[in-house]
Amino acid sequence: MESNMITEVSSGVCDPSAGQPHRAALILARGGSKGIPLKNIKNLAGVPLIAWVLRAALDSEVVDSVWVSTDHDEIERVARVWGAKVHRRSPEVSKDSSSSLETIQEFIRLRPEVDIVCHIQATSPCLHPHHIREALQMITEQGCDYVFSVVRRHQFRWEEVDKKGKNPTSPNIDVAHRPRRQDWPGELYENGSFYFSTRKALETGLKQLGKIAYYEMLPEYSVDIDVDIDWPVAEQRVLRFGYFGREEKAAVRLFLCKVSGCLTNGQIFTSVSGEDHVAINARDVAGIQMLQRENIEVCLISNMNEPLSKGLLEKVAQLTGCRLQFGEQQNGFEMELLMKEKNLCWNEVAFMGSESEDREILSQVGLNGVPCDSPVANLIAAKYTCQRPAGNGAVREFAEYILMLKKKSLLQEHQEHIDRANF
Repeated sequence: MESNMITEVSSGVCDPSAGQPHRAALILARGGSKGIPLKNIKNLAGVPLIAWVLRAALDSEVVDSVWVSTDHDEIERVARVWGAKVHRRSPEVSKDSSSSLETIQEFIRLRPEVDIVCHIQATSPCLHPHHIREALQMITEQGCDYVFSVVRRHQFRWEEVDKKGKNPTSPNIDVAHRPRRQDWPGELYENGSFYFSTRKALETGLKQLGKIAYYEMLPEYSVDIDVDIDWPVAEQRVLRFGYFGREEKAAVRLFLCKVSGCLTNGQIFTSVSGEDHVAINARDVAGIQMLQRENIEVCLISNMNEPLSKGLLEKVAQLTGCRLQFGEQQNGFEMELLMKEKNLCWNEVAFMGSESEDREILSQVGLNGVPCDSPVANLIAAKYTCQRPAGNGAVREFAEYILMLKKKSLLQEHQEHIDRANF
C-alpha cells in the first residue's frame, strides 16, 4: 500500500464549519515546450499526454472543476475535447521565465470561488484517481495548507568536487559502512506529480504556510516525462501502470470495425477488365485473427454511404472471417439491435470508427479507437488514437491494445506493483 505521511510546521487548520470549499484541479500547459514541441498534447500510448491526468482528475470525483491553463489554441481544443474547462492565461505569465506560482496566482485572481487548487503536472501520466483523493483529504480533513507528492529512492548521493585533489564526500552514506538496500529506508524526492494548496497559501506566495505534508507515491507511478526523455520507455511504463479510465477492466466480447477509413483507406482500384479491387493490410487481418483466437467476435460494419460495393464488402468479410453488418446509417439504434441479438451491453463492445458520423457509437461503447488520419480524431476523446493510419496497420494496433487491456484486467493487484525495495 502507498503511504502518506505528514510533516507539521505549525497549526493552521481551516474551520470545517465554514462550508464546503471549492476544489479545482489545475493543469498548466504552455504551448512553448523547449524539448518536444507541443509535448503536452503529443500522443503517449494512444492518448494525448495531458489527457492521462485529465482522466484521473475527472474520475477522482473529489474536485469541483477541472481546468487547463494554456496560451495555445490546439492545447485548448484537446483540453475541451477531454472534458476540461480552459483558462486562457495572459502573455505576462506565458513567458519562458514565468513561474508556475505566478500562473496559478493569476488563475485564482480570476476565480474567486476557488478555495483549494490541486495543481497537477501534465507530465505525470501514471497518476491515478486514488492519489488525488487521498492527497486532497490531507487538506480537507487533516488541515494541511500544502501537500506535494514524493517518491522513495534508494540512491547514494555524492557531492560534486570543484577543486582538484579534493575527495568527494557523500551526504547520505558512510563509505566504510555502505548499507544493503534492504536495510536502508532510502530518501524522499519530489516526483513532480502534483502540488495541492489552499487559496490563502497561494495568495501569500507560499511564504506563510501552516501545516505542510508530503504524499508518498510508489515508484511505478512516479513517471515524469520531463525526466523520461525516451518516449518509448515512458509508453511502456504508462501501458503497465497508467490509469485507463473506468472502463479499464471491461471485458470486450465484440469488436466492431468500420471498413472504409479503418480496415481500408477508402481507395478503390479498377482493373482493365472493369473489376473493382481494394487493398487489405496483412497486419490488420492478423490483428483480427488475434482477437478471434481470444474469443472476441469481430464484426465489420458499413452503411449505404460506403464507397465499396456490397459485393466487395462481402469479399473483405470472407477474407477476414468476419460477419458483415450492413445497414442504412449504422447509428446507435441499429447497434442496440445488434447487441440485443448478441445479449451484450455497451461496455462489452469495442468500436473503431473514423468519420464524424461514427461519433454517436464511439461515445457509447466501452472502448473506442480511431486511426491517426481519421477526421473524427479531432472531435472525440478517443480511448486510443493509433499511430498508424487507416489501411496500414491501425486495426492491428488497436487489436493489440484491446488484448493488452484484457491481460491487464486479469492481473492481480500485487502483480502490478514493483517491490519498492528492489526498484
